[in-house]
Amino acid sequence: MEGKKIRVGITHGDVSGIGYEVILKTFAYPMMCEMCIPILYGSPKAATYHRKMLNLTTNFAMINQASDAQEGRLNMISVYDEEVKIDFGTPNPECGKVAMLSLERAIKDYKEGNIDVLVTAPINKASMQSSNFNFVGHTEYLEHEVGEGNEALMILMSPMMKVALVTTHLPIKEVSANLTQAKIEKKIDIFNTSLKSDFTISIPRIAVLSLNPHCGDNGLIGSEEKDIIKPAIDSMRKRGVQCFGPYPADGFFGAGVYSSFDGILAMYHDQGLTAFKTLSADDGVNFTAGLPIVRTSPDHGVAYDIAGKGEANENSFRQAIYVALDVWRNRQIDKEAYANPLKIIPRDKGRKDGREQIE
Repeated sequence: MEGKKIRVGITHGDVSGIGYEVILKTFAYPMMCEMCIPILYGSPKAATYHRKMLNLTTNFAMINQASDAQEGRLNMISVYDEEVKIDFGTPNPECGKVAMLSLERAIKDYKEGNIDVLVTAPINKASMQSSNFNFVGHTEYLEHEVGEGNEALMILMSPMMKVALVTTHLPIKEVSANLTQAKIEKKIDIFNTSLKSDFTISIPRIAVLSLNPHCGDNGLIGSEEKDIIKPAIDSMRKRGVQCFGPYPADGFFGAGVYSSFDGILAMYHDQGLTAFKTLSADDGVNFTAGLPIVRTSPDHGVAYDIAGKGEANENSFRQAIYVALDVWRNRQIDKEAYANPLKIIPRDKGRKDGREQIE
């Protein structure tokens, strides 16, 4: 692992949004190309159009395959050589098609071992829908394509906090019906494992939020806390996981209780992410935990309202690259640490002297 330059696959997302802007701004700094070998799966014509319209000077070098990528530059593999109709701030099916081509090629290269990690620029999920992409987001697609039977966990993280979600892209009216004790236990387990192996936290402390206001007020305004969430927490604590709660979300974030925990498990998307994005400003990163692939993305969307105006802040995308590199290295260290465990010497219960017997 020592001295290895990590090969970072990058998908360009929706080309009518701010994806190319944050990518090109990020790699305007030579230092970024010194840290890794970036490989952008994109459209040279779309990239050139963005660069010209936004008055950016970032260069990229075209290559035919990932093995041709070189250090010290932004490498690009073309997934679409034709002209792309770009109307900043306006979604269209062609943009969805081109975004899908980028994602498919990056995943193909990951499966073949040509890239180490994946960083995705934002997509428009509606524009992406097709026979090849019938998912509500990147997380679900990656779980299907490269999950190897593992379950994904969405984590939004910043230097201030790490927030994971039990349910992700789900209508509010369906959240309660999709909460079970088993599901919450599974998410806590994945979260705990990720905090250990991906972020080197030896004994993570996880806060679990309630679903209803005031934790349901002893069943007055909801029983999910006492029927589902609290039993899940108790069960995981018996298994040695340091998880606590449930906590009412408003007081938890409002009083700054989050600073006492390594991770926070929210029941649904906006419960955790509204507070997260308010407090984390431009430092947030979306990390997909629980899967073999290391995948990150900025914590914002396509931002059609500012697309093409040169106003996009690239810091979240830059942080996404940093996190992908850190997690990849941490996983290698974790694998090495547990690669050759000492053999457990069983105790021969049949011996009266109680001595251990090596088998």
